[in-house]
Amino acid sequence: MADAHALPLPPPGHTPHRVMTIAGSDSGGSAGLQADLRAFAMLGVHGCAAVTAVTVQNTLGVKKFHEIPVDIVAGQISAVASDIGIEAAKTGMLPSSEIIETIVATWRSEGLDTTVPLVVDPVCASNVGEPLLHPSALDAIRDDLIPLATLVTPNLDEVRLLVGIDVVDDDSQHDAARALHALGPRWALVKGGHLRASRTSCDLLFDGSQFHEFTATRVDTPHDHGAGDNLAAAITAALAHGYSVPEAVRFGKLWVTDCIRAAYPLGRGHGPVNGMARLTLA
Repeated sequence: MADAHALPLPPPGHTPHRVMTIAGSDSGGSAGLQADLRAFAMLGVHGCAAVTAVTVQNTLGVKKFHEIPVDIVAGQISAVASDIGIEAAKTGMLPSSEIIETIVATWRSEGLDTTVPLVVDPVCASNVGEPLLHPSALDAIRDDLIPLATLVTPNLDEVRLLVGIDVVDDDSQHDAARALHALGPRWALVKGGHLRASRTSCDLLFDGSQFHEFTATRVDTPHDHGAGDNLAAAITAALAHGYSVPEAVRFGKLWVTDCIRAAYPLGRGHGPVNGMARLTLA
């Protein structure tokens, strides 16, 4: 776990780097903004949150969700930006086109679009397949939000929804990275965790001209809830610390792999990856 200690904890009394998650709440505590804030704390950054939705869920799935009014979503972002400050941010569950358009407008009106790295994790469904957004929201993610992104981090199901490419091998993963980058982010990361036939998990990063591969041995566990959240949160924390995008993705890959190795059973369904692995593996 040595590399996962590369982000230092701040000395007592010193203000840590400040980051924000713009995401939904998970009542089961395994994913969503709960996972993001847990990762932020473990990585020594101060985590702020703009809540976009409240979900009713446990390890067996999402039963329903309630959207937060758009003025409250915008207000949360503005309140933090105008006082505490934001050095890097990530998005998670964004259930409607109205919420997405509000986030984009607020991000620009606060001047964050030119100063703050933004990691877009385009959450489209829960880990057992229930939709977490309305159909029109997908177009808003594709057309409005992703062009603001420093980095977009879809899994393979989300890649298929966003660009219509079914990633089954190395060639199609490269095609998907090119297609995602064409949507307008500075960097596109095509995660390979769902290519379960492979003995390794390869995430492919592309900036429009150069590819970077980040590979780890696949961990055989059914407990993977919150893996995408932890990866994006770790990348966000690293960006706040001043890492370049490839350095931040490399760090995030190491971090989430350790979290998956330390995953634990919970309830009667998919348990969470262990965002507190730093405590047990230190």
